[in-house]
Amino acid sequence: MKDYLSHFLAAPDTTWSFVSLPFAVVFMAFFAIYIFLRKNSKALTLGYVVVFSLFFAYKANGILMLLLPSTALVSYYMTRHMNGKQGKSRKWWMWATVALDLLPLLYYKYTNFLIEILREITSSNLSPLSIILPVGISFYTFQAISYTVDVYKEKFTMEVSLLEYFFYLTFFPLLIAGPITRAETLIPQIKHRYHVDDQKVYTGLWLIMSGLIKKALIADYIAQYNNWIFNDPNAYSGFENLMGVLGYTLQIYCDFSGYSDICIGIAALLGITLKDNFRFPYQSLNLQEFWRRWHISLSTWFRDYVYIPLGGNRKGKWRTYANNFVTMLVAGLWHGASWMFVIWGALHGAGLVFHKACKPWLEKVPDTWYVKCVSWILTFSYVALAWTFFRSHDMHTALTVLHNIFSDFSLSYLVPFVQTRMTWTIFVALGLLLHAVREQHVEKLRRLYISTPWTLKLILLFVVLQVVINYRLSDIQPFIYAQF
Repeated sequence: MKDYLSHFLAAPDTTWSFVSLPFAVVFMAFFAIYIFLRKNSKALTLGYVVVFSLFFAYKANGILMLLLPSTALVSYYMTRHMNGKQGKSRKWWMWATVALDLLPLLYYKYTNFLIEILREITSSNLSPLSIILPVGISFYTFQAISYTVDVYKEKFTMEVSLLEYFFYLTFFPLLIAGPITRAETLIPQIKHRYHVDDQKVYTGLWLIMSGLIKKALIADYIAQYNNWIFNDPNAYSGFENLMGVLGYTLQIYCDFSGYSDICIGIAALLGITLKDNFRFPYQSLNLQEFWRRWHISLSTWFRDYVYIPLGGNRKGKWRTYANNFVTMLVAGLWHGASWMFVIWGALHGAGLVFHKACKPWLEKVPDTWYVKCVSWILTFSYVALAWTFFRSHDMHTALTVLHNIFSDFSLSYLVPFVQTRMTWTIFVALGLLLHAVREQHVEKLRRLYISTPWTLKLILLFVVLQVVINYRLSDIQPFIYAQF
């Protein structure tokens, strides 16, 4: 037992995540001590969470976790130095801080992509470097940048200690895949003795159960079939390819939304309130609405720190279109160093530009149920089309999937498909039907859960855990957005 514990504490773990058993056991031990500490000392509690967060980062990244405290130190002290400056000197320090924050991200994420581009341009034999992308680097880098820029623009003026900043940048629920949290959301809560009440705790449990159902049950189960399709689309019919695209459209939502629910739920158990990151995005009637509902922390980050600085909608119609398109290209590249992500971003950028250009005519169309139905079908289909490029390894795979769908589609495959993949079909149908539920109804369910006796809450938790255990795969599926 002693040897196992020593190995566990000393060795990184590639399966380390919120849905792994080791994390669940360690978190329960951490939480028990946390409850005791927070009643006695704020500074000790913050320090304890920071230490655990760094341990969490080590388990996920190994020695590369040192990038996290290094980024925190550089960002904190350079921002403080910038804040004491005026005029051009202040602006120079802001850009210098942002550049230093970005350097590790640019090296680890984009070096091989640049080498590949140079190799194609020069027809040379440049070889890619052996670089491992640290888990969560994109998310904590963007948090550091938002802090510096907000301080520079005096949108965030609160005095922050080094310990509080370390808490902000290393807070472990946010490390794997965000959501990207602004200083104005997190730091004021830790400045004071934040209150942990029953409603927060039960809301946290509700969100954790919701996240487990989405991620460990639906997303992980349907992922296996989706992977078969995108690994070899020619081995399947057009109907089966379409089901793979539909399955991945649901998988990426349940995977990332499930992660966000668990993350926000864990933070709620600790007394920290984080903002929602998803609001039923597949209910959207246009792409603009989709980006107000999907990965909200990222879309608002790009709006505030890329789109608006480029000029936003303040410099005329054509400049607005260009700013929209460029912002989505950057958002696509943020997801990964691959032309497929750039194409995905370009598709969304073009879609947003087209929607804005058509707005004068669209506003004249009657807002009937028929129009809403057509709008939803078009939006959902376009989003699913874009996900095809996002998921595919290369352009050949994406085009093969789409070619098979449009050239070899037959409804005669429907009955045998459902008979063969009954559970997969039920999970996909269930996931899509959940999007038919209105937000206010989900909120009523949450309040109903909070008001039930603790015995019923415990029974529901065990039921959810048992269902997840029964249907989950033997191998833990990594969170999709952990690679970004």
